[in-house]
Amino acid sequence: MSTFADQTFTSPELIRNFCIIAHIDHGKSTLADRMLQLTGVVDARAMRAQYLDRMDIERERGITIKAQNVRLPWVVDGTNHVLHMIDTPGHVDFTYEVSRALEACEGAVLLVDAAQGIEAQTLANLYLAMENDLTIIPVLNKIDLPAADPDKYAKEIAHIVGCEPEDVLRVSAKTGLGVGELLNEVVKQVPPPVGDADAPARAMIFDSVYDTYRGVVTYIRVVDGKITPRERIKMMSTGATHEILEVGIVSPEPKPSVGLGVGEVGYLITGVKDVRQSKVGDTVTSERKGAAEPLAGYREPRPMVYSGLYPVDGSDYPELREALDKLQLNDAALTYEPETSAALGFGFRCGFLGLLHLEITRDRLEREYGLDLISTAPNVVYRVVMEDGTEHVVTNPSDWPEGKRAEVYEPITKCTIIAPSDYIGAIMELCQSKRGQLGGMDYLSEDRVELRYTMPLGEIIFDFFDALKSRTRGYASLDYEESGEQDAELVKVDILLQGETVDAFSAIVHKDYAYGYGTRMATRLRELIPRQQFEVPIQAAIGARVIARETIRAIRKDVLAKCYGGDITRKRKLLEKQKEGKKRMKMVGRVEVPQEAFVAALSTDEPKGKK
Repeated sequence: MSTFADQTFTSPELIRNFCIIAHIDHGKSTLADRMLQLTGVVDARAMRAQYLDRMDIERERGITIKAQNVRLPWVVDGTNHVLHMIDTPGHVDFTYEVSRALEACEGAVLLVDAAQGIEAQTLANLYLAMENDLTIIPVLNKIDLPAADPDKYAKEIAHIVGCEPEDVLRVSAKTGLGVGELLNEVVKQVPPPVGDADAPARAMIFDSVYDTYRGVVTYIRVVDGKITPRERIKMMSTGATHEILEVGIVSPEPKPSVGLGVGEVGYLITGVKDVRQSKVGDTVTSERKGAAEPLAGYREPRPMVYSGLYPVDGSDYPELREALDKLQLNDAALTYEPETSAALGFGFRCGFLGLLHLEITRDRLEREYGLDLISTAPNVVYRVVMEDGTEHVVTNPSDWPEGKRAEVYEPITKCTIIAPSDYIGAIMELCQSKRGQLGGMDYLSEDRVELRYTMPLGEIIFDFFDALKSRTRGYASLDYEESGEQDAELVKVDILLQGETVDAFSAIVHKDYAYGYGTRMATRLRELIPRQQFEVPIQAAIGARVIARETIRAIRKDVLAKCYGGDITRKRKLLEKQKEGKKRMKMVGRVEVPQEAFVAALSTDEPKGKK
């Protein structure tokens, strides 16, 4: 089979750009593997499961984190077509990756597990695709499973997508059954890309990665004109100009080509090492006679969860900054700014789309850049309005304003929960305990129900998903999206050691849960802080009011050991002398909290318990 690299530009009529969207674990990556094999771009010797998942962490966890694009040749009725396929993540935290992939496509394969049916994230991704006017091809996967019920779920999909149950394709990505027919349907149903080949070049950057040897590799989708090697290009948002060293396609390994024309997806390398030069959503055009109007970019992702990342060894701070710079190029949804903590030293306040995003980012920083990090307990963004009308945006409990507060606003989300109808009671009870309000309920079929709740984001980010899974024996699926803010009775709980506030342990919680947080933190610290020569009180306080207290007992030396007898007054005199010494020590002594205690008390790996 000839390579694409020695061919000329492909006619837009023969190109089909599509992505695969689905819930976690419904077989997207396996279907992509079969397509790679069937089209012959990967030979049998080089093939491995989850071929497009390049990161170790993706392969270990069995989840897709980065959307990957690949170019596939496919022949229909004797005509050679070019398919650009993007395999997208399924987890709610990586919806931003999915939304960017949809912008680069004209069609979407909606993949549903024939044994589980439609789940919450499937619906969320489907609505995203519909908003972008993509052609939807519904597909049932895993029809070879004994538990599969394709007829039942075909009706469910048809009801939601608005087609006939017979139109839902049935495939088995594991065995390869029906994958060829699916590719034929993609060619038949997905419209070819539209663009003006003679207009000035315009290409959308939809992803970019940092390569240690070649600098920034930018992935683009050409809309108008053409992009060729050795021409000078301009980034329209920053105005930066570069010379293109290499243009190519991904099939599935990078291959240099003569250039990219209308509708084609590929990569370009300019040799730039500065990661900020290649912004996702920017428009690339020619430096001379370039386009006047940029393409509509992507909406900026808004962080939902904030957490502090600090190096365990303070001297690693510059390395952490560089690592975050490079990682942000690869993950446009990550935001960060420097911050300092009296307890933990220099670090960064990072914004994430959710807890899994936080966990994966920390994991990648530790693995790929060899850092040892502490992450503080995550929290969301609050807006505080004072009585004098001033406003404060609080991303960190230490920013909580002093003085009289008129209103405190917290972010809220719209949650979609899909579960078997037997668990409605357990789900409702859980959501009400998390201050949720029921917005509506629909039956997707006789035994499956969709519940819609409005809930504070702060209640979801800790243990809500785990509690939901345990109460429904793993059958429920959750999806959430931001939905503005609401007024709430929130307070800041401070932890005091011997009367001094320790900023790292402060938290913003709802008034009803403040006592629970205070007692839990005080108890945990009593176990973690070593005993001193004097008694140390640990207090949890809201403002000046103490709501919980624990005491670390003093280490006592046996001063009576040398008294073998004699009068009781002699013993009493020694004890009184010891008591005075302890009193003086308590006045001048300071409690040093060991680093391990901070790590254990603040670490997100600790079980959180009910908030």
